[in-house]
Amino acid sequence: MIILDGGMSRELQRLGAPFRQPEWSALALMETPHLVEQVHAEFAAAGADVITTNSYAIVPFHIGEARFQRCGSELATRAGRLARGGADMGRGTRVAGSLPPIFGSYRPDLFDPMRVAGYLDVLVSGLHPFVDLWLGETLSSIAEAEAVAVAVEDMGLPLWISFTLRDDATALASAPMLRSGELVTEAAAWAATRGIDALLFNCSHPEVMEPAVRAAAAEFRTAGCAAPIGVYANAFEATEGHDRANEDLAGLRSDMGPVSYGDWADRWAAAGATIIGGCCGIGVSHVHDLARRLICVPAE
Repeated sequence: MIILDGGMSRELQRLGAPFRQPEWSALALMETPHLVEQVHAEFAAAGADVITTNSYAIVPFHIGEARFQRCGSELATRAGRLARGGADMGRGTRVAGSLPPIFGSYRPDLFDPMRVAGYLDVLVSGLHPFVDLWLGETLSSIAEAEAVAVAVEDMGLPLWISFTLRDDATALASAPMLRSGELVTEAAAWAATRGIDALLFNCSHPEVMEPAVRAAAAEFRTAGCAAPIGVYANAFEATEGHDRANEDLAGLRSDMGPVSYGDWADRWAAAGATIIGGCCGIGVSHVHDLARRLICVPAE
């Protein structure tokens, strides 16, 4: 079992880092980078085998086009260096370079295939010296995932792709699907054909994760693909909207403490997930519990 870290934003808030829209978690990179490194180090100490660079908000959607052109490369390099520093305080912790949806979370309708490569290239070049693998995360469509795969295909590092899923009130009544409406089975078939090193699902409610894992595992068996499958869910309150990730901080569920989240993780592991962590609202205490229950790390 591989344990991932949790969500960066709430942990930054807990430590008193500046945090507001539109910059989101990129603001801490600019103003309090020492707190970014501290969050990474705390996740590593909690038992995370992989921590993810704080590069999710280094996109024009959050920091603006002009600032991205002026500072994007520098911020990506800083995000990579801080993650490396935090990881080195752990025990062999690896660093995943976060490559986010360039044009907005949960917004596959805004994807621009003509412009995406230039933005991704800035992130990839800045992060590359510091990371052990690439993580295209919170991707809403296969097209977004393919853009990430193209951006890193000559870099010589493993590529993990993580899709975000529809988790509205009707989602559980249908076959699991991406926020684009594409089926998880279609995404898994793409991942198998593309040779992705791991397929994950993230930033969706925990209830939709187990069906997605089972659907992907079945598709992988059919395709003869042995790539691992992973999950890192969020703790957002239920909402009927599909763009909540781009708004102010969403409310968190009261039933998503470390123990209850770990109970969900047990179900994902039983369904076939071998990479498990947390997304928005899942913190250091959650990851500590995951490490203890899933890989038998003794309590200190």
